[in-house]
Amino acid sequence: MPAAPSLAPDTQTVEQVRLAPLFRVLIHNDEKTPMDFVVHVLFAVFHKPIEDSIQIMLEAHHTGAALVTVLSLEEAEFRVEKAHATARGDKYPLTFSYEPEEK
Repeated sequence: MPAAPSLAPDTQTVEQVRLAPLFRVLIHNDEKTPMDFVVHVLFAVFHKPIEDSIQIMLEAHHTGAALVTVLSLEEAEFRVEKAHATARGDKYPLTFSYEPEEK
């Protein structure tokens, strides 16, 4: 009697887990948005502690931009849009951007 065909594949499959790329969220300095409002947005939208929010705001103020956080693309887009909506609602030009994190 002939042997039954094997159900096992002849080659081995190697699974690779690929993590979603991460994005750096940056805040940009402007001359019109009050510092306390910037701290409020960093605290409320990005969930930064007050002390960290103050440090990020001051770094952006002195250097022109500062790193806020590193997030997935979807989360970065969501938080930046929420921060912009909050600022525009109060008529401030506060600006955030996001860029791929370098490996």
